Amino acid sequence: MDRGDLQRLTKEELIDLVLRMQRPGKTSRTSSKPPSSDRKQRRDKAKPGGAKLGHEGHSRAMSEDADRIIDHHPNQCPCCRIALSSDLPVQAVSEHDKIELPAIKPLIERHRRLAVRCPSCGTLAVAAAPDATKGTPLGPRVHAVATYLKTSQAFSSARLRTFSVSPSVKAA
Repeated sequence: MDRGDLQRLTKEELIDLVLRMQRPGKTSRTSSKPPSSDRKQRRDKAKPGGAKLGHEGHSRAMSEDADRIIDHHPNQCPCCRIALSSDLPVQAVSEHDKIELPAIKPLIERHRRLAVRCPSCGTLAVAAAPDATKGTPLGPRVHAVATYLKTSQAFSSARLRTFSVSPSVKAA
């Protein structure tokens, strides 16, 4: 609004304009507006996020004993595109650890009872059944895991029965 517009206003319109300018803006505290429509007061004064200048970065420490080390050699020069042989002297530029848990595979112990025919009398001699073959085929660790899943993780008995102990099941 410029000076000419203000001069054309009547006295009542001018008073109304001054009163509107003195009145504070509507917020969720002074009207029925939702709080999400309020302007954030601290946003203007807030410091920018992220690391500050001069801050020394930190990261996870590399493992002392790697199970396997895989070297990655460049195949060609990025400048002239000539093929680079793997017997050229190298220097390490960076190292990165990839950490993974080993696949859990059941240890299956098979007990076989063997029979032998006696060479002198011809009787078939059969080995006695070992103690390991009596009772359940599942070991104490399998029982412990099943008990944990049943009691702590609330697995149903029906769901526990669906788990396979076969080593032919491939882990992803």
